[in-house]
Amino acid sequence: MTAAVMQPYFFPYIGYFQMIKAVDVFVFYDDVNYIKKGWINRNRILVKGKDKLFTIPLKDASQNKMINEVEIFLERPEVRKILETIKQNYKKAPFYQNVFPIIENVFSTEVSTIADLTILSIKSVNEYLGITTVLKRSSVDFADTKGLERAERLIAICKHTGAEKYINAVGGQELYTKEYFASQGIDLKFIKSEPIAYKQFDNEFVPWLSIIDVLMFNSVEEVQVILNKYLLV
Repeated sequence: MTAAVMQPYFFPYIGYFQMIKAVDVFVFYDDVNYIKKGWINRNRILVKGKDKLFTIPLKDASQNKMINEVEIFLERPEVRKILETIKQNYKKAPFYQNVFPIIENVFSTEVSTIADLTILSIKSVNEYLGITTVLKRSSVDFADTKGLERAERLIAICKHTGAEKYINAVGGQELYTKEYFASQGIDLKFIKSEPIAYKQFDNEFVPWLSIIDVLMFNSVEEVQVILNKYLLV
């Protein structure tokens, strides 16, 4: 059994879905502090051949609040502007007709927190791609582990799920050691995406955009191949 734990991001980049696909159980870390200017409520799409940042508006966002406590402003006009920007810049993409309704449905669903919205965006992509990994929320399924130190909580979650292997984003090499996890009976691996490129109209390729971009230019079968382009180190 293999597990991973990660804060939920809004239509995250392909590496996020590689992590989900690589494990048996994926836990949305939604009861940890919200990170300002991170990727929880922001991402990048292709606009006129360049990367363009978009941001979901929030109500009284603070790093003193948990992600699942931060409310959203989906009724704000800038949300409609984000959808219109996606529509105008991807309407000639080969898989626009398949993908845009998914995005539109996420934006039109009535949810109150950024945690709910981000998780909905990820679940919607999983369903489209046929990813069947078991999904859980730390605030719901592992609330009893809250208050533990960072590494200890991840280990506790692994043990709750029966996972003997834990996969972390490669940036976690600065935070966690394989030796410590091994001393607790957990095999720690870091996931590292291999270089990924695909045709984006006739533009010079812009890497690591939102999964929205990947889906617009690649078939489900092509994305499934990309999902396997990673190394565990």
